[in-house]
Amino acid sequence: MTENRVRYRNQNIIVEDRENMTVTGVEQVESFNENTIVLTTIKGGMIIKGEDLNISKLNLDDGNVKIQGKINGINYSNKETPKNIMGKLFK
Repeated sequence: MTENRVRYRNQNIIVEDRENMTVTGVEQVESFNENTIVLTTIKGGMIIKGEDLNISKLNLDDGNVKIQGKINGINYSNKETPKNIMGKLFK
């Protein structure tokens, strides 16, 4: 993880027509389903909400994620997302 933080200083988010999204600087995909995708990025946590969401391309070596579906919102947090169930309980 430390290597990624050094290598990827910038995070870019590109949203095209609210149907396609590219995120760079991604360190980990914490969870995903059709309505929510939770990512850990170099800048902190990110939650993407929408409908029929699908991760169409994932390359954690490069830190890139491509998402398809109707994107309704993006939420950021300064904290990293909890890594396990205990972290979620004591958040």
